[in-house]
Amino acid sequence: MNDAVVIDAVRSPLGRGKTGGALSALHPVELLAQTLDALLTRTGIDPAQVEDVVTGCVNQVGEQSANVGRTAWLAAGLPEHVPSVTVERKCGSSQQAVHFAAASIAAGHHDVVVVAGVESMSRVPMGANRIGADTHGPSVTARYAPGLVSQGIAAELVAARWKLTRTQLDEYAARSHHLAATTADTGGFDQEIAPITLPDGTVVDRDEGIRRGTTTETLAGLRAAFTDDAMLGRFPEIRWSVTAGNSSQITDGAAAMLLVSDRFAATHDLRPRARFRGFAVRGDDPLTMLTAPIPATRQLLERTGIRIGDIDHLEINEAFASVPLAWQAEFDTDPGRLNPRGGAIALGHPLGASGVRLTTTMLGALEATGGRFGLQTMCEAGGMANALLLERI
Repeated sequence: MNDAVVIDAVRSPLGRGKTGGALSALHPVELLAQTLDALLTRTGIDPAQVEDVVTGCVNQVGEQSANVGRTAWLAAGLPEHVPSVTVERKCGSSQQAVHFAAASIAAGHHDVVVVAGVESMSRVPMGANRIGADTHGPSVTARYAPGLVSQGIAAELVAARWKLTRTQLDEYAARSHHLAATTADTGGFDQEIAPITLPDGTVVDRDEGIRRGTTTETLAGLRAAFTDDAMLGRFPEIRWSVTAGNSSQITDGAAAMLLVSDRFAATHDLRPRARFRGFAVRGDDPLTMLTAPIPATRQLLERTGIRIGDIDHLEINEAFASVPLAWQAEFDTDPGRLNPRGGAIALGHPLGASGVRLTTTMLGALEATGGRFGLQTMCEAGGMANALLLERI
């Protein structure tokens, strides 16, 4: 078995996923192409040595269809003989891409794989790949009658199940903005961000979503985002606590990472930054949908033999504030280790890019603090979650 090691990881700045957002003028293929180019330039590796490109993207329709990873590789002017595949596991798509690539290296099938992710939510709106479609079919509808619910309602159900109050959700969201702002203002994101050039020559090099000065009090003035009398009749425990302020932001972004085998790194004078110690993927109740990070974490800890208290950095994707707070309640970890640089509430959640983005941020944080282990997990639509354990070298 070979160790899959991380040579480098970069991400684009994150722009608000709406018309007029910082990256909205850029085609997603071009966004990913620039990110890939930045990765390869930083590592100095000959791109002809790359054996595969595994890319995460959720809404593979319109400008993000037809294998966006392959198209972006070609758009960057990179060698035609290098293949690519684009995968989708909902919000965990590029984290799943990491799992696939690392497994291929461990098995000896490849020595050099680029992992990436992209989502332009301003140009390819969330849900664009299922407009007008019955994606459940009659059997699933019958099994979960009277029907599955949206992620927003699922976030409300999670908040109710773990007895999380609106104030707790808003306090967590304000913390995310504060931590992200502090990290940005002290240069903590500088190493991981690859500046992006827009068609008009404008260079974007900062995240757009961070709202400095956000407080629990200002967030308390926002209305609940998913109120529905029919849902309240079905789930009387709901307290309508989920708002746009304590949910992840709709965002444009891309990220890329170079993985190689430890033997390739040794023979090509490449300095690894980290290695993977374990992976897990689990399903859970598709009704509550967002709870699978909990069993996925338990499975990962059991497989690796690592105790939760030994993990220095915990990256639990902030799809909604109720997700990391419920996870925290189950594992009773040091709150200071949970998303210490902020998360998707402040930075944004470009669906297909978030998996690699989180790993990129976690790696930089481990290096800055001298930490050894980082755990990352992401909830995914349909009641699934990926989890990985990263070890800084």
